Amino acid sequence: MSDLPSNTLTNVITKFEPTTEGNASDGWFNYPVLVYPHHTDYAGVVWHGTYLTWMEEARIECLRTVGMSFEELISAGVDLPVAEMNLRYHRSAKMGDDVLVMTRLVPDKVRLNWEYQIRTETDLCVTAVVTLVAVDFEKRKLLRSLPSSLEGAIAKLTGI
Repeated sequence: MSDLPSNTLTNVITKFEPTTEGNASDGWFNYPVLVYPHHTDYAGVVWHGTYLTWMEEARIECLRTVGMSFEELISAGVDLPVAEMNLRYHRSAKMGDDVLVMTRLVPDKVRLNWEYQIRTETDLCVTAVVTLVAVDFEKRKLLRSLPSSLEGAIAKLTGI
């Protein structure tokens, strides 16, 4: 994670808190990012594809916080390709902004639906849902059930 200067946005808890009744975080994982020049176009506005990169980074870090590494999935013969993606751009972030990428997992049988909100201190920039499916890495066929290690990580993230 980036070492961001302290401000209202980065003072938000930047680790995963499991969903429990009455938990104000509602299962959101917070991933802070400082917008650097390479994230932007010539005008200093975050390039639209950068948000996708941040969402993937947040998703991988979220899984890592509950003990599930992507490397472990690949070595177990499991891939998690994107099956569907829906994004809504609300407002652009700009060079120098502190951005918070918030994500949470909403499982649905063998689909993993990741919800996102990407915010600056003052604005909601992007909302999105990205759906992943588990695939046998060698056969490239959809798995009908999730590996137990992934199910364990999902249980930690969702409290179910």
